[in-house]
Amino acid sequence: MHRFRKVAIAISVALLPSVAWSATYTVGPSGRQYTQLSTVFANNNLAPGDIIEVDGNATYSGNIVVNTDDAGAAGNPIIIRWKRGAGQTRPILQGGTNTIKFQQSNHVVLEGFEVTGGSNTCVFSEANDVTVRDVLIRDCPSHGILAADQLSGSFTLEYSEIRNAGSSTNRHPIYMQSDEVAFPGSVFRMRFNYIHSGKGGNLVKVRHERSEIHYNWLEGASYQAIELIGPDCYTQQSGWSTGLKREDADVVGNVIIQSGTWANAIRIGGDLNGRSQGRVRLVNNTILFTRTGTANAVMVQMGAGSLEMHNNVIHQTTSGAPVVVKENNSAGTPEPCEPQSSAAWTAGRKVAGSNNWVKTGSDSPSEWTGTLSGSDPGLTNIAQGQLRPLSSSALVGRGVNPPVTPSAWPFPSPLAIPQFDPPTRAMMAIGSQKPRVLSGGKISIGALEATEGSTQPSDPVRANGSQPLIPSRGATAGATTQSSASIPALETTAASTSGEAPATTSSSSSTSAVGKVRKYASQRPQVRYVRWSPRSVSLCDSDESADGDRAICR
Repeated sequence: MHRFRKVAIAISVALLPSVAWSATYTVGPSGRQYTQLSTVFANNNLAPGDIIEVDGNATYSGNIVVNTDDAGAAGNPIIIRWKRGAGQTRPILQGGTNTIKFQQSNHVVLEGFEVTGGSNTCVFSEANDVTVRDVLIRDCPSHGILAADQLSGSFTLEYSEIRNAGSSTNRHPIYMQSDEVAFPGSVFRMRFNYIHSGKGGNLVKVRHERSEIHYNWLEGASYQAIELIGPDCYTQQSGWSTGLKREDADVVGNVIIQSGTWANAIRIGGDLNGRSQGRVRLVNNTILFTRTGTANAVMVQMGAGSLEMHNNVIHQTTSGAPVVVKENNSAGTPEPCEPQSSAAWTAGRKVAGSNNWVKTGSDSPSEWTGTLSGSDPGLTNIAQGQLRPLSSSALVGRGVNPPVTPSAWPFPSPLAIPQFDPPTRAMMAIGSQKPRVLSGGKISIGALEATEGSTQPSDPVRANGSQPLIPSRGATAGATTQSSASIPALETTAASTSGEAPATTSSSSSTSAVGKVRKYASQRPQVRYVRWSPRSVSLCDSDESADGDRAICR
């Protein structure tokens, strides 16, 4: 009888569903398990679902390495987050060569920090499926965010601010690339961010296989606000070639203000080291030049595939009118590892567009249809950064919804039209994005509608620390708004730089309180034994090439 009872118990236990356990590690100046974030990774091998909670009102040393034995899993990431509390300021990660580095540690979320001072970069990603959310990255003397040439995959940047980063011509506030051999199909997603006051380079430089740049405010670039080019041919893995992938970019619902000395707002195609051959799609962006002199909305050089533009505003507040598409067919001699052509387009000019507004005198493409023009787009107050169209503006309800992609070279899986507003010259709290309110059911031209939407907390809101937040139609409670009176005036800068310089070998607050939700009903004990495994060796460290470019892969 007892024997049968034991067998029954054994069978019952075997049939119980498996429980996914996770550990929570705590970091703080006192009363926590660790006093430095770096020590957590040095002393433990984290497992999928593990959480690290870091106290605010404190500064922690940089040179933090999240290694390959600290990786999460798809849908079950490692979460490193600020343990939010009333009256607290963000925990600061400060200094080091790379203030925090994701070294082959795939599936990781970093949330709620302030990161500053890394001499090579403030955030270095050599991993796949990394999410940086609600992070202030500031005062980085070199790169703000840098992705390695090899072993980098998908990366999401959302609800964050980057300021005072970059240096010279080849250190950028954001510099992204994916490894098309190790992680084919990777996506760089950038949404609801405020990127501004660059100290060098381009605000956003991208060599990624696919980029989705949605709902951002970009202002104050030293060079281009956005550069979309191909991978560096010298630093790729064996098996890569220029024709392996095409680097496409979907740029939707952004404000881009070009106020510095550089003429180009956006550059696409390639530099001497890498051509994209990619398709670029610009929809419902507001592109403003507050500088005098030459202004090029899009510079095309060194091997772009195609360009389509719909529902965009392109305006210069000073005298003169922007050139919409400028072609540079003499950028220089490509490196030997690249196709030996300096033509702007890979296979001939491919341009399309509809229902864009340009300043009178702009050289708009002949391929466009439904183009509107005038001396003033009718925005509320450009000098104060209030860029909603007035109700009387020619922009209101004049866009095409949805725009039609060219059948001969369609853009794959685009965001048809913008669903939300970008932030308004301020860091946006998680979930506080406002839905775009169409005018009589018709979309307006530009990044904003005449009527401001309101946050609606009726939809489910994902917990902080989850995988990349797919914006709901609503938003979290506690969202903050910024009054127009608090917005500083735009800068107007005189300049003479044409933007046609040779394609150099350039490579590489306050926060609303949100309730925390445990991922699991119960957790394993906090005492954790280190699972031995050999430490990984970084293939792309912080060494520089002779040209002072990005990390060379060994």
